Amino acid sequence: MADTAPTSRTATSLLPPEPEAAGVGPTSAPEGAPEGRAQQDDPLARARTLLAAHPVADGFNGLARALHSLPWYDIELGESALDTDLPRLRAGGVGAQFWSLHTAHPAPRGADDDTDADDCAVGGTLERIDRVQALVRSHSEGFLIARTAEDAADARSRGRVASFLGPAPAAAIGDSLGTLRALRDLGVHSLTLAGARWTRDGRGLTRFGVEVVREMNRCGMLVDLSGATEETTYAVLAAAKAPVLFAHSGARALTDHPANVPDDVLAALGAARGLCMVGFAADRTGPRLADVADHLDHVRALAGPHAVGLSGGYDTGRPHPDGLPDAAAYPHLIAELLTRGWPDADIALLTWGNVQRVLREAEFTARALSRRRGPSTARIDELDQPIRPAMLAAESRATKPAAAATETGA
Repeated sequence: MADTAPTSRTATSLLPPEPEAAGVGPTSAPEGAPEGRAQQDDPLARARTLLAAHPVADGFNGLARALHSLPWYDIELGESALDTDLPRLRAGGVGAQFWSLHTAHPAPRGADDDTDADDCAVGGTLERIDRVQALVRSHSEGFLIARTAEDAADARSRGRVASFLGPAPAAAIGDSLGTLRALRDLGVHSLTLAGARWTRDGRGLTRFGVEVVREMNRCGMLVDLSGATEETTYAVLAAAKAPVLFAHSGARALTDHPANVPDDVLAALGAARGLCMVGFAADRTGPRLADVADHLDHVRALAGPHAVGLSGGYDTGRPHPDGLPDAAAYPHLIAELLTRGWPDADIALLTWGNVQRVLREAEFTARALSRRRGPSTARIDELDQPIRPAMLAAESRATKPAAAATETGA
C-alpha cells in the first residue's frame, strides 16, 4: 500500500518557477564574479543551474507497472526498491514525466486470440491509468496531472512534476476509434503503434491504420513510433498532420537494436519537426553514460537540436548504463554534454523546449482539425476487410444466372 503519512515538504521545496525571460535562470551571478567563474569551471554545477531553469521533460517511465509488484512503497521520502521517487526526481531536475501504460509482457496475438489479447490490453491500460491517478492524488505536493503544454508549465510554476499519461500500447484501443477517444478523455496523451495489426505487421499502415493516425491528430494524442519499422514510420509521416515522436529510442547507427532509429528516418523525423527521445537502456544505447551522450550527439547532428529529447526508461526492468542508475542522474548527463560543447540553448531544447513545442503543435493541430471534421465512425472491418464472405457469396449468386444464360445462348 502506498505511504500516506503526512509530510512537511512544501511546494517551494520542489522546482523553481519558470523564468520570465528565456535563458534567464532563477539565480545568476554577475559575469566575472567568483561564483560565476566556479560554475563555468564545474560542468555539474552549471548543469544543475540549467536544469533549474529548464527542467527535464522525460518521455518514458515504468513506475506504474513497477508499483504493481510492491506491497508497500514510499514515494515521498524515497524507495530503494525503485529507480524513481520524489527525492530523486527533484535531484534530477525532472519537471514533467510521461508515465508508461505498457504492460510488462504483451499477450501474443494470433488469428484466434485477437479479441482476448485486446481485452487484456484494454483492462491492463485502465489499471495503470488508475494507478498513476492514485499516485498523483496521494502525493499532490509532488505531482500534478497534465493534459496540455499549459498544464505542464502550470505544474512547473507550482513546484510539481507534470504527469502525462502514456504512452499506451496500440492494443489498448481494441481496434476501436471510440475506445481511442475514451482513452484520450481519460487523459492518455500518446499511443505506441508498433505491434498493431493495422500496421500490416510492420509493413506500413492499413486504411484503418491511416484513420487511427488521423483521429489521434484530431484528438491531440501523440503518435509514438518506438519499435516501428521503417515502412510503418514513413507511412505515418505521410499521414500525420502533427509532429510524431519516438518515446524511447536511440540511433541504430551506433547500436544495432530494432527499437533504435536508422539515420534516414532520423533525418526525415527532423524535417517533419518530430522528436526522438533517447532512452537510457543499456541494451539500446550502450553500457556507459558517455554512450548515451554519443546517441544524443548523433540524433542532434542528423535530426537537428529541435528534434532530440530525453527518456530515462526507469523502472522498466531494463539495466541502465553506468552513471545513469536512477532518476537523479540527469545532471551528470547534462554535464557530459556541456563538456562536449553543447550550447545552453540546445540543452534547454533537449530538456524542456522540444517537448513543449511538440505538445503545443499537436494541440494547435487538434483544434484546427476538430473544426473541420467530427469524430470518425470508421470500423476496422469496413476499411481493412471490404470484401466480406457474405458479399462474396452474394456476388457469386448474382453471376451464376448470367453465366448460365450465356452458356444457353451459345
